[in-house]
Amino acid sequence: MKSTNPDRTLLSRLVLGCVLLTALPAFAALEAGDKAPDFRTPAALDGRKFSFSLQEALGRGPVVVYFYPSAYTGGCNLQAHTFAVNHAKFAAAGASVIGVSLDSIERLAEFSADPEYCAGKIPVASDVDGSVARSFDLSIRDAAAGKKDTRGLDISHGLAERTTFIVTPDGRIAATLSGLSPVENVAKSLEFVETLARARSSQ
Repeated sequence: MKSTNPDRTLLSRLVLGCVLLTALPAFAALEAGDKAPDFRTPAALDGRKFSFSLQEALGRGPVVVYFYPSAYTGGCNLQAHTFAVNHAKFAAAGASVIGVSLDSIERLAEFSADPEYCAGKIPVASDVDGSVARSFDLSIRDAAAGKKDTRGLDISHGLAERTTFIVTPDGRIAATLSGLSPVENVAKSLEFVETLARARSSQ
């Protein structure tokens, strides 16, 4: 019978454990049922700056809080445009939408008014130091050196992962949407808030 070396077996288990740990993401976004962190931060709508408060927004109904890497980049442009196109549908379901990124408020003021993207319909909030994204347990990575936006300007801020949270008026997260394309992300967000609206109307 072949003997087993205890030291070799222990080493194998440790190596396997390290492999499994490195395969896991460094961050895991907050999930359904978790309390949504309250936040207040500079934001812009149609070029006008204001102070956005999640708590105040929840007083009017569910809030779709969508984090995205950067204004004026391909996927983020498409996502903002798709939210803007569907703005009336979200409003009909009693929900509001706020985009959050690490862009400066100056960049976001332009982005919020750009007719190709937010089109004056979707507000976007500035989380310059990434504290809001981190409070939702999202990871942040540095922009690649020399990375430019679709206008040819440098991107010098951190990039939060693309994740959307549906927050209900009680301050709880009802759904977390990640790993989707920008268009799918919007479609699933709308589907969820419409389901919430139907549930409220049937009570």
